[in-house]
Amino acid sequence: MDYKRYLITSALPYANGPVHIGHLAGVYVPSDIYVRYLRQQGKDVKFICGSDEHGVPITIKARKEGVSPQDIVDRYHELNKSSFERFGISFDIYSRTSNKVHHETAAEFFKDLYQKAEFVEQTSEQYYDKEAGQFLADRYIKGTCPHCNYEEAYGDQCEQCGTSLSPMELINPHSMLTGNNPVKKETTHWYLPLDQYEGHLRKWILEDHKEWKSNVYGQCKSWLDDGLKPRAVTRDLDWGVPVPVEGADGKVLYVWFDAPIGYISATKELTPDWEKYWKDEATKLVHFIGKDNIVFHCIIFPSMLHRAGDYILPDNVPANEFLNLEGDKISTSRNWAVWLHEYLDEFPGKEDVLRYTLTANMPETKDNDFSWADFQARNNNELVAILGNFVNRALVLTHKYYNGEVPDPVEYTEFDKETIEIYQQIRAKVEHALDHYRFREALREAMNLARLGNKYLADTEPWKVVKTDEARTRTIMYVSLQISAALSVLMEPFIPFSAQKLNEMVNAPGITWQDIGNMDLLKPGHKINKAKLLFEKVDDVMVANQRQKLEDTKKQNEAENADVEPSKAEITFEDFTKMDIRVGTILDAEKVKKTKKLLKMTVDTGIDQRTVVSGIAEYFTPEDVVGRQVSILVNLAPRKIRGIESQGMILMAQDADGTLRFVQPSDRVKNGSMVN
Repeated sequence: MDYKRYLITSALPYANGPVHIGHLAGVYVPSDIYVRYLRQQGKDVKFICGSDEHGVPITIKARKEGVSPQDIVDRYHELNKSSFERFGISFDIYSRTSNKVHHETAAEFFKDLYQKAEFVEQTSEQYYDKEAGQFLADRYIKGTCPHCNYEEAYGDQCEQCGTSLSPMELINPHSMLTGNNPVKKETTHWYLPLDQYEGHLRKWILEDHKEWKSNVYGQCKSWLDDGLKPRAVTRDLDWGVPVPVEGADGKVLYVWFDAPIGYISATKELTPDWEKYWKDEATKLVHFIGKDNIVFHCIIFPSMLHRAGDYILPDNVPANEFLNLEGDKISTSRNWAVWLHEYLDEFPGKEDVLRYTLTANMPETKDNDFSWADFQARNNNELVAILGNFVNRALVLTHKYYNGEVPDPVEYTEFDKETIEIYQQIRAKVEHALDHYRFREALREAMNLARLGNKYLADTEPWKVVKTDEARTRTIMYVSLQISAALSVLMEPFIPFSAQKLNEMVNAPGITWQDIGNMDLLKPGHKINKAKLLFEKVDDVMVANQRQKLEDTKKQNEAENADVEPSKAEITFEDFTKMDIRVGTILDAEKVKKTKKLLKMTVDTGIDQRTVVSGIAEYFTPEDVVGRQVSILVNLAPRKIRGIESQGMILMAQDADGTLRFVQPSDRVKNGSMVN
């Protein structure tokens, strides 16, 4: 179908944390490539996204930090919006579901379906925390997984075995609000009767959309074959869009119902003509998501749109699989991720390197892996050595031989004609791949043009030919410059910052996507600008720093999850009262000669000044400890250590990784104060 306009949505990132490379590879890089491609073709396209700001994880994070949910979503909305802009994700709007327009739109959508009697009202038992005085959403409940016996499984999913759960399946459930065992209590909610829509969904997906990606089509078929069940659209919570009907006090719209309506409300914010993009069959709607959102965007949201009556349904939902990091699953809770905002700070000017690497490794049909070694190799061996090298040689030689003016070609050899023919075929190959959402293939085909140019220069060797055949050199440089100009447009969807830089160098802002393949993009006499390096090498130190960062994270995770030492043998209260622990101040310190671990310190105990020898020199220098207040056991029998009489013991805490820390008062107190 020849569509008049395109509406492209990217999954709304949850506003309880930063964006990482898994999000980028799964959703935001492919959607941005596709949108930029459509814009290059002159299509009418709107690119929609925003923050998903409701749901239990946000309220949990707010409770942990002692702030309001609004504080949390404000923080991460601004962080992620800024990160996307810096990374070149070209949304037409980046909205948020906590704003007024969204609340009104979501409430109106619910009321419309409610008035059409599309919902089923059901009363059921759900877990309730008596002490907190509220029903517990799935993520407010933890217990033992009935499948793998993991003791920290959530009420909706076990993160160890990945099994979807319901709170009632958990063994020994407890409330995350108070730690108490919840009770069952009746509550009433509205449900979307998905089981009644199976006939429509089977035809629409399994018959009309067999062209969908196999991972998407297969998951939808599995859901349909298992039989759909009614799904609640409301929750007992105080954070979200209030349910807009009588008798719904204390209830909000379930986040899965509320969030996709955010695409509609954002489009409303963007343009008064929003209905053209949502209700006109001449509009192509495409949802870019990760595989964990397939059921919502292929079954639930389309059912909502269909039952509303006048909305179009998505033409495609090209969901990607997951991206791993250095062979391990990306985990926000374990901080095992490459965070976008940190990358942008640590690799300024290298936005396109990450975009390129993520596209080349995009998890389109199966999970894939990101490694810093591959990141370095992609940059150095492909962007620098192929694309950057070709363009730099073509432009530098043009300035050297022709003062920066495009020469007039004389005669094409058979080799020239073969090169031109390959060049003229590449745009169609890139288009075919992008039209079918095969972004890795599209990037390979686009880079083949750079490979073609690089090989052409290497084979023709104009730096040698110019000494004997100036006319032949003009033709070689002319062909090379046409390829360079084409690359400035062809590569724009993939590496927009570098493509813009290249376009400025060839000085041809008027070239369009349709011009790619022409041999007169830069006409004889056209003046190009000075060459600048498109890419710089990523050195071993940069990669080593990132690996060390991950290694430090791994050690920290291991330390936090390490088993605590078991309790020692029981003592009596009288045993404890025999210990005289005082607060003292370290007055002086020096390393004990010929040892690595020992520090000799003079400590003012408030009773006296005494010498203490302690094995902490691997963790603290003498300068670190002088002036510190510490806890010291003053009635410990003296003992000689390396010939020095030590008259007490300074109390230390040891982390699971072996790191030592002083046990000390939080505020300064008088030396000699008792520690009880």
